[in-house]
Amino acid sequence: MTSNMLVIMSDEHQARAMGCAGHPFVQTPHLDALAGRGTRFADAYTPSPICVPARASFATGRYAHQTRLWDNAMPYTGGIPGWGHALQENGVPVESIGKLHYRSKDDRAGFDAEHIPMMVAGGVGMVWASIRKENERIIPQESRMLGDYIGPGYSKYTEYDRAVTDRARQWFADRAASGDDRPWCLYVGLVAPHFPLVVPQEYFDLYPPDSLPEPKLHPNTGYTRHPWVEKQNAMMDSEAMFKDEAERKSAMAAYYGLTTWLDKNLGDILSALEQAGFADTTTVAYTSDHGDNLGARGLWGKSTLYQESVSIPMIMAGPDMPVGTCDTPVSLLDLSKTIATHFGTDIDAADGSRALDQIAREPINPHRVIFSEYHAAGAVSAAFMLRKGRWKYNHFVGFDPELFDLGADPEELANLAPDPKCASIMSELEAALRGICDPEKMDALAFADQRALIDRLGGRDAAMALGARGATPPPSLKQ
Repeated sequence: MTSNMLVIMSDEHQARAMGCAGHPFVQTPHLDALAGRGTRFADAYTPSPICVPARASFATGRYAHQTRLWDNAMPYTGGIPGWGHALQENGVPVESIGKLHYRSKDDRAGFDAEHIPMMVAGGVGMVWASIRKENERIIPQESRMLGDYIGPGYSKYTEYDRAVTDRARQWFADRAASGDDRPWCLYVGLVAPHFPLVVPQEYFDLYPPDSLPEPKLHPNTGYTRHPWVEKQNAMMDSEAMFKDEAERKSAMAAYYGLTTWLDKNLGDILSALEQAGFADTTTVAYTSDHGDNLGARGLWGKSTLYQESVSIPMIMAGPDMPVGTCDTPVSLLDLSKTIATHFGTDIDAADGSRALDQIAREPINPHRVIFSEYHAAGAVSAAFMLRKGRWKYNHFVGFDPELFDLGADPEELANLAPDPKCASIMSELEAALRGICDPEKMDALAFADQRALIDRLGGRDAAMALGARGATPPPSLKQ
């Protein structure tokens, strides 16, 4: 018998920031327990390290260059069928609670009902960030991306996460009382640990700022960022906007506190699932849309191809799921495929996408190719990542590439691209990337689509006024 499926997606959760992933101090007991009774995919990736394109790819199982939803001003509308539509066509009840970051609740995006959904601001999103050319973009100065205040307290996001959690708990109770015994699918979208970096005092206090280790590869200690990364970061240099060193440390403490806050909410959701009698008949998947640099290389937020940003947590537990760790590299697109196949249907996903439960039962395949791309805020050209075996290849249109040996150098400390001994592996990985897409062609297509969007909305000056300057506002919670 097909089990129910609960999919929980957080926002900006760094893959390594879990106890079960070996983090030395972050506290995530509920995620650890979930991993302890299921499969943790130790090498999972986002198809694009920024919210809206990643979520459109998750909805459809297709890469950003296939959806042509390139950035945070191009939200999913339901126009490309995804796993939600496949479930609806198959008669499976499918609903959402919380953050979607799609265009509008009026779109047919694949859910029978959307409860307190967070959509892009104004139905258009960050249009100003679609202006990417260095000589055209304007750096917004009136506010900083991470939020005006950093530290202990409450924000609209912590309020929203509690509302999402409470609504999920009620949903399970209502479903149990409904008398409808059909297998169901529920998607729950939480926002933590996404900025603003504000978290209730008790969670902030778990991570005394002075006790936190210094991030690696800081430019102040002599590290030189890749030229593409330098230009990307220059659009919104969060590191340069901290008031002082104490606030920078508080930002780290708040992020880790928000990670434990996320874990607490996930624990409450899973507890309610059990209380409603669904624990033994529900497959649970947990993931995030992308990670966070969290000060590494002097970078904050997402938007890069380094592991902190592009790697994501992925846990799946439930009936028939093996218990342990799976080291085969996987993608968020594999979860898209999984949701559809779990209910006996399928989607037109990107080539190579496979159900996670199948991957978990098979021998480890370390050479499985994983792909990610970025065409959004701050990117002066397209960036592409290809992971194969121990190697990770970052391709920047118009810039020199990067190559990392993640087997010997999991922290990506040494770029091996200039090493003549790596010439053959560089050629092999570039050929594999070009087998997925033509980087120059996709770069041009993204810029053309973004230019057309800006023109359609009234031109550059009009575009500069459209969209949130920082975190997307959550919906009103007033009844």
